[in-house]
Amino acid sequence: MTVATGLRGILEHDVAMRYYTSWRVGGPADTLYKPADMEDLCAYLKTLPANEPLHFIGLGSNLLVRDAGVRGTVIHLHGALKTLRLEERNGSQPQFGVIYAEAGVASPKLARFAASHDLGGSAFLAGIPGTVGGALAMNAGCHGHETWAYVTHVLSVDRQGVTNKRTPREYRVTYRHVDPEERREEWFLAAWFLFPKGDGEAAREEIKSLLERRQSSQPLDMPNAGSVFRNPPGDFAARLIESCGLKGRRLGGAQVSEKHANFIVNLGQATAADVESLIEAVQAQVQAKTGVELIREVRILGEMT
Repeated sequence: MTVATGLRGILEHDVAMRYYTSWRVGGPADTLYKPADMEDLCAYLKTLPANEPLHFIGLGSNLLVRDAGVRGTVIHLHGALKTLRLEERNGSQPQFGVIYAEAGVASPKLARFAASHDLGGSAFLAGIPGTVGGALAMNAGCHGHETWAYVTHVLSVDRQGVTNKRTPREYRVTYRHVDPEERREEWFLAAWFLFPKGDGEAAREEIKSLLERRQSSQPLDMPNAGSVFRNPPGDFAARLIESCGLKGRRLGGAQVSEKHANFIVNLGQATAADVESLIEAVQAQVQAKTGVELIREVRILGEMT
């Protein structure tokens, strides 16, 4: 572990990614950089070759890293881009409040922060086990709410370390998917969220209730990556998987959770190959028996061999 020359972040090589993913699997990354803050991150990006493969991660809670690892550089944002603040708003919507949150902030922390300032609408973020950056990248959501419904602006960075403040109109935002309207390679650094003013105590109770439901219905005591598949239109991935008799199905050290069929858990000795093979087996059997093609919600990164 070294401090990059002229920079303030931590630079590591040949880093086991299982320590940075919630599935606790994954081979080594060639390089891992932990920036000190946003300014340091932008300075580091300027030092990289133009063709360097770049990957940004937060809590690794929606990520499967393959056993052969990741080529290029992985940027670890959680613990680095952590600014969270309430901003003054003097516009025409006094019934709303604006929160600025950087990409490394955990989504549940944003939900609690909004509630502590008597803002509503954010409770669903407590049910997203990742960071703001990940929630922006995939339009994460639950209980009928989605991240981008509350976004007024985002701050992004390109591989030259240049930042841009952009509006939602500059992106194609759909269910669990976000793309820029114009072709460009950028990553999210922060966002401004607009939440309605409300009853802070009610918001805190809603968050508490949501977390209790998660605890009772999801296998939070075992390594997992949250929902593996998107819900197809008009249905639920978990229902389809269970209807095919796949609940509890095991492959190596990976298992379709017996508690929630849209979760795959690491029983303790799983490899990334076990998890990926089980994902593919579930997709194949659900399509064969129901005709529905399940689309992965988790991102797969790295080399197979």
